[in-house]
Amino acid sequence: MAVPDSTSPSKGKILVVDDDRLVLATVTHGLIQAGFEVIDADNGDDAILLARQHRPDLALLDIRMEGKSGFDVADYLRESLGTPFMFLSAFADAATVARVKELGAVAYLVKPLDIAQIVPTVEAAVAAVRARRERETLAPVARPVAVAQVTPVAPPAPASTGRPADPLNDPVPLAVGVLMHRYSLPRAEALQRLTRLAQTDGRSLAAQAAALVDAVELLARPGQA
Repeated sequence: MAVPDSTSPSKGKILVVDDDRLVLATVTHGLIQAGFEVIDADNGDDAILLARQHRPDLALLDIRMEGKSGFDVADYLRESLGTPFMFLSAFADAATVARVKELGAVAYLVKPLDIAQIVPTVEAAVAAVRARRERETLAPVARPVAVAQVTPVAPPAPASTGRPADPLNDPVPLAVGVLMHRYSLPRAEALQRLTRLAQTDGRSLAAQAAALVDAVELLARPGQA
């Protein structure tokens, strides 16, 4: 994950996904220079994992990639995270445009593109997203109905069964194992990477680990490959 100059606040968090490494590097660099925090991925599976971990304000998606396509990623972002997205693609045929409209993309930019064309579109989209969130935050909330005060009573502690705790209930070692496998890291470095991710996203270590494990389990389900 790349961040802008620490002396200036970030304009927003952007996920960029493209299997063309040159395009990915060019767009990422341009957005960082424009003041955005950028998360990049060169395939759809990693894009979904990163979106679950970092919750970007906007995603820029290539359409045709090996494995999960940009359409697959967009569908997940819309249905599971509510993350807005736009497409960057060299294709502008009628079927592609119809699918883009069906998914509800905020913009559709046809390659080849200059970064000077992309940045204003991204800035406008992020501004629109933040304005919508502010309106939702300021929307009137129904006043709660007053109820009689009740003194809470703690439930009785569950009786010990004498059996060891289920190791699958602790997501931290599971997430460490995932990072060891994915990035070929020793255990200590994998734990350090998980800790840094948690600190970056403002989560507890357990919450970050659970998000990573949930994302891996989602990708492992039949029909998700």
